[in-house]
Amino acid sequence: MSTPFYVAPEQVMKDRADYARKGIARGRALVAVRFANGVAIVAENPSETLRKVSEIYDRIAFAGVGKYNEFDQLRVAGIRAADLKGFQYSRDDVDARTLANQYAQILGNIFTHEMKPMEVEILVAEVGLDSAGDQMFHILYDGTVMDQRDIAVLGGDAEAIAGRLDGEFEEDLDLSAAVRLGLDALAGPDREIPHAELEVGVLERGNGRRCFRRLSDDDVAALLAD
Repeated sequence: MSTPFYVAPEQVMKDRADYARKGIARGRALVAVRFANGVAIVAENPSETLRKVSEIYDRIAFAGVGKYNEFDQLRVAGIRAADLKGFQYSRDDVDARTLANQYAQILGNIFTHEMKPMEVEILVAEVGLDSAGDQMFHILYDGTVMDQRDIAVLGGDAEAIAGRLDGEFEEDLDLSAAVRLGLDALAGPDREIPHAELEVGVLERGNGRRCFRRLSDDDVAALLAD
């Protein structure tokens, strides 16, 4: 009987992490910026039909980068979990922290036990009744959860994009300034991103019970022209 080929567990985990990071880096990044009245999520996305930013529940948004079919599965699972909890208990009991923890468990289990990890990073954002209640959770491919306060960057070239945002964020930005900040960080000094290739979703306190809205190309153009 031949001896099975041995690979150290540390090497297996490293290889899986490298594989996931390479897959995510091939995709286009997105930025979330907190502003005076909520959270703006700005994604580079030339597709008119495939969405990176979506509504999960009344005050909660989801965003993903990496392999589309994988983060869309997670989006659908989040919607179902939120609807079920809201139906069984109360709509007020559905919160971003619980959803982020559930996503972390799913991604962590897949990363640890499956041959191929998910090539995704996701963001769960919630707008509170006031700015102190705003929350953003960045969940990595291995289930690591990072609690972000003012800004969050997902996807390829995240370190450089975060560096451009460093020192530029200010408290009580208006929506126009938040979208402009996100666009400038994504584009960098060497290129321009047409507004038609941006996908912008906003969680806004003054938007009624359902706080999420998706901005059209005309809305984005108008904001950037201000």
